[in-house]
Order: sequence, then C-alpha cells, then structure tokens
Amino acid sequence: MRVLDAECTKKFMQMAEDGWEQGWHERNGGNLSYRMTMDDVASVAENFDLTAKWRPIGTSVPGLAREHFFITGTGRYFQNVVRDPEHSFGIIEVDETGENYRIVWGLLDGGRPTSELPTHLMNHEVKKAQTNGAHRVIYHCHPANVIALTFVLPLTDEAFTRELWEMMTECPVIFPDGIGVVPWMVPGGRAIAVESAKKMQSYNAVIWAMHGIFCSGATFDETFGLVHTIDKSAGILLKVLAAGGKRQTITTQDFRDLAKDFHLTLPEKFLDVKEEKSETAKTAKTAKAAKVTK
Repeated sequence: MRVLDAECTKKFMQMAEDGWEQGWHERNGGNLSYRMTMDDVASVAENFDLTAKWRPIGTSVPGLAREHFFITGTGRYFQNVVRDPEHSFGIIEVDETGENYRIVWGLLDGGRPTSELPTHLMNHEVKKAQTNGAHRVIYHCHPANVIALTFVLPLTDEAFTRELWEMMTECPVIFPDGIGVVPWMVPGGRAIAVESAKKMQSYNAVIWAMHGIFCSGATFDETFGLVHTIDKSAGILLKVLAAGGKRQTITTQDFRDLAKDFHLTLPEKFLDVKEEKSETAKTAKTAKAAKVTK
C-alpha cells in the first residue's frame, strides 16, 4: 500500500489540517508525531528506504527501540501537510539503542524532523510506559488563548488547572488529572524535553509559558479534542477577566459532587482551594486597583 493511502496517514494529515484551520500553527509553528502500530508499519513498509543514514536523536529513548513514527518536519508548514505531504512530514525509525533515527519515507529534499524531536520522543517513551502502550499521539501547537493566560496566571499546575476547570463543567471530566505548566524555556533542546517529560508523568497536557501547549493522547481525535477544550476554556477565562472577574463559580463541593457522579478521582491539590482567593479574583482585583490609581 502507498503511504498516502494508509488510514493512519489520512488521520495524521487531517489532524494537521484541523490545527491549521484553528489558527494554532502560524508559519512553521508547532509539530505532530504518531507512534505507528505494527500493522501500520507492515501495511506501508514496502515504501521504506532502508539505506537512509542514521542520525543522532540528541537524547536516549531505549523504550522506543525499533519503533516507527510519523513526524512533521522542521521549517515545514502545517498548511502544506495536505497540499504537499511528502515534503511536509515523514516516517522515521528509531534504532535498537534508542539513540539514533533515520528517515525511511518523506521529508523530501533534505527535510529533517521537527527541532522538537527529542521532546517528542522522550515524551512518547514516558506515555508508552505509563499507559501500557495506549498513547500514540504527541501534539504541540500555539493556541492564542492558552499563551495569553501564561502572562496573567501564576505559572503553577494548581492555578491553571483550577481556573480552567471552573470555566466549563466538562473540563474536569476531560482532563481530570489536571494540567502541568513549564516556565519559559528555550524551545527545541534537551532541557525543555526533560521538564516536559517530568510533567507528563502526571498529566496529558503541559503548557509551555509564552509558547504553547504540549499534549498526549491515545488517538488523534482524543489528543486534538484535549487541546481544543483547554483553549476554549482559556478563551472563556480571558473574557471573564476582561469583564471584571468572577461573581460566582463552580465550587469545591460542586467538583466533589461531579467527581462522585462521574466516577472520577480529582487530585486533592486542585480541590483544596479557597474560592475567595482564586487567581481570577486576585487578577481582577489587581486590575481594578490599578485603574483606580490611574
């Protein structure tokens, strides 16, 4: 089968297109990867270039030895994934040591995997082990609402999780484990990969301050839906802040009732919050004080 005819390829391309249409991928921003199943690989392996040169990953991921991944290219544009797929993304294979990769399909004319390759693979390794192989998709994008909040809220897991939970009842159902937050770091290097991997031990979504969001999921739909939900919730919070802050909200007891009815386990650190000391309330109060001072 041709790579472009495979069902996994079509889903990969569709998710990239959906992210582009949301406005989350300006210029060559963002990246997407998918850990292929054995059946996926078998269906398209006849197209692979097994003479391709091995290159260092920049980190060690022995838990991904001999795995294959779809991955978008560095400097390549999400808007072209559907229009020009063989230049925009490719398939890579990780060697038996977990320290090198080779491009076996796509990324034509000297293309290379995203500069965030170490971050993707380190987090694939974490989520593969944590979910017993269920998680296969890693997605990084630049949703404006999420990025804007990193200038407003304290850069803590507790602040972002509780505030976004309160914006839509569905949020604690969709991301019951919460959201991790990594302070601003230089993108593309090992340091941000390590910090993200630490957060991914506890969460499926990690916000990179002043940069974007990094998510993991079992399927393309699940992963895209997680980002979509978080960004919508962030947009609601920005509107609430612009309108002067909360007058009422979902309370801690409300969350406990929700958890009971939906059979959820919500981490206590996100529930043990005094409503009157919420970050939105403090932000609104500070803004009001500043206006009075002027």
